[in-house]
Amino acid sequence: MIKTLQKKFVVSSMIAITGLIVLLLGAINGVNMVIVQKDISRTLMMISDRESRERERSINPADSPAMERDQTPLPFGNRKSEEDIWMASNFFVVHLDESGEAVYVDVSRTSTITREEAAILAGEIKETSKASGRIRQYRYQITEMRNAQGTLMVFLDTSDEMLSYLRVLLLSASIGIVCWCLMLLSVFLLSKRAIRPIAENMEKQKQFVTNAVHEIKTPLAIIQSNTEAMELYQGENKWSRNIKEQTERLSGLMQHLLLLSRMDEGVEQVHATNICFSDLLKESVQSFMPLMEARHLVVHAHIPPDIQIHADQSQMEQLCSILLDNAVKYTDENGQIQIDLIQQGKHMQCTIQNTCRNLPDVSPDKLFDRFFRSDEARTQKSGGYGIGLSVAKAIVQANQGTIHAAYIKPDAICFTVWI
Repeated sequence: MIKTLQKKFVVSSMIAITGLIVLLLGAINGVNMVIVQKDISRTLMMISDRESRERERSINPADSPAMERDQTPLPFGNRKSEEDIWMASNFFVVHLDESGEAVYVDVSRTSTITREEAAILAGEIKETSKASGRIRQYRYQITEMRNAQGTLMVFLDTSDEMLSYLRVLLLSASIGIVCWCLMLLSVFLLSKRAIRPIAENMEKQKQFVTNAVHEIKTPLAIIQSNTEAMELYQGENKWSRNIKEQTERLSGLMQHLLLLSRMDEGVEQVHATNICFSDLLKESVQSFMPLMEARHLVVHAHIPPDIQIHADQSQMEQLCSILLDNAVKYTDENGQIQIDLIQQGKHMQCTIQNTCRNLPDVSPDKLFDRFFRSDEARTQKSGGYGIGLSVAKAIVQANQGTIHAAYIKPDAICFTVWI
């Protein structure tokens, strides 16, 4: 139980830490990508505007005034001016006439592409009819010429910017992984200290139950023996019968509580052997047949022979007794009980289904809670104390199996065991 609690603490903590790290790294890289894209767009617009004016001035010198070089630093703390950015950028320019032919190609500002390749690339972009976009490692901008015919295409090489973005992504991811591993180590080392108060309280509660059961067993034995002695002298009466019935009921409850406590503490040992569950289940069904016949219950049992499992035989006998007893108690008179045993590879599936006129208004998993009562009055009358299914679940889990409950509409409930 303590190891399970520690595992859940570590898993829950690491889920929260992982979400925080992913959110933080995502925000950092998202902001970085937006800034990089805005810088690229601003640089491309500046270069496109500058090149279009220079191209128009070269074609029509009289109509275009001389362009002054802007030395004003750009905003957002960038100390570089437009002139510095233009000088440092890696780009090429293609001027297309109205028919789409390249009449001017300038690749003097880049060494990664030839004039022929630049013209072919411009022709591909012209067919897409997009004013801006991305092709290969280039961002492009198309500008309509004002004092000259045709369009001017500026292609900006963004390899360095994207490499910088990827560098930040890989660096942040590496730091995030290292931090995650360090946090996992820290959480694991601190988990025992964090759950120590809870673990101590749980151990005290388990020990209290164990001690209380042992202390109550002696008074119960004395009450039962005194009642039997009183009946020898005064004869049996309704009061003595009530005392004996409630004493037996309380004794059964103490035995179940002791079993649960021992399983929680890990004291109860599982002596697993190869047993024939088919024979064990048939014997349990036969032992309950008188009760079933007294309540006029119809039993449909499909139990194939020689189905073997590896489990504790005494615990499996107790499991069958609990599930069949629960089915008999909660099946309405003249109702039906369906028992099926199936071999699935190396696993055994046992299903016990019974009709129940009024299904509980809670989740089926709630039925395994300790002292849960779906019908208080009926449970008291039938002799149950709301802990049998909890014991059944503990037995199945101790034998490396699982048990589930399900409602079969409109009036049936089904318990399924896999071992």
